[in-house]
Amino acid sequence: MTDRAALERQLNQWLEPSRFKDYGPNGLQVEGRAEVNRLVCGVTASLALIDAAIDAGADAILVHHGLFWRGQDGRVTGWMKQRLARLIQHDINLFAYHLPLDAHPELGNNAQLGKRLGWAADGRFGEQDLGFTAAVEPTTLEAVNTQLRGLTGREVTSVAGDGRPLRRVAWCSGGAQGYFESAIAAGADVFVTGEISEPQAHYARETGVAFIAAGHHATERYGVQGVGERVAAELGLDYRFIDVPNPA
Repeated sequence: MTDRAALERQLNQWLEPSRFKDYGPNGLQVEGRAEVNRLVCGVTASLALIDAAIDAGADAILVHHGLFWRGQDGRVTGWMKQRLARLIQHDINLFAYHLPLDAHPELGNNAQLGKRLGWAADGRFGEQDLGFTAAVEPTTLEAVNTQLRGLTGREVTSVAGDGRPLRRVAWCSGGAQGYFESAIAAGADVFVTGEISEPQAHYARETGVAFIAAGHHATERYGVQGVGERVAAELGLDYRFIDVPNPA
């Protein structure tokens, strides 16, 4: 067992939220009970995750996607009221780390995704250095697609480049399709992220660099697990990861 303040200090020490210009507040978003024994981690602070955490007896929840985002409607109605009401009623702390959880060189989404795929990062690219690069043994687009299907348990969307052997991979989890041009400039033969928008298909065909969208949720399941497991071990917490399936 630990206390809320000690948990927040440890998370902030590792993830360094002050380094990032982000889309919402990082750290403690909803204050709950002072003592924390059981920590539940998940990707998004959805009602389904909150209810599952309540059933699991959580004192605190750690997520990548929190409740509050820049520019959103500030009224506490509808889905926001439902989520906040559950947290407050059950006195549960909610911690959320967005870009800091993408960027951490060991425990973050990109580091953990690369680790599971056998990619040893050797460089960074993109805004705030969120994207990772790695040299790999020459492979094919279909081989990387197969790797990702096996890891994520879902189909991927891929656009072939010029068919070159893939010797350099670049990746950035979630909705980082806008990083594709930076990945190309970093020398990538293939770029892996969570989503694809209309322009990326044309860029892949015209530059010869392959593009793979493996799912926003699917590529961001690993950072909270890395951080959750480590902080639970450090502070003596009971830890559980709860995956709420999401097709996006």
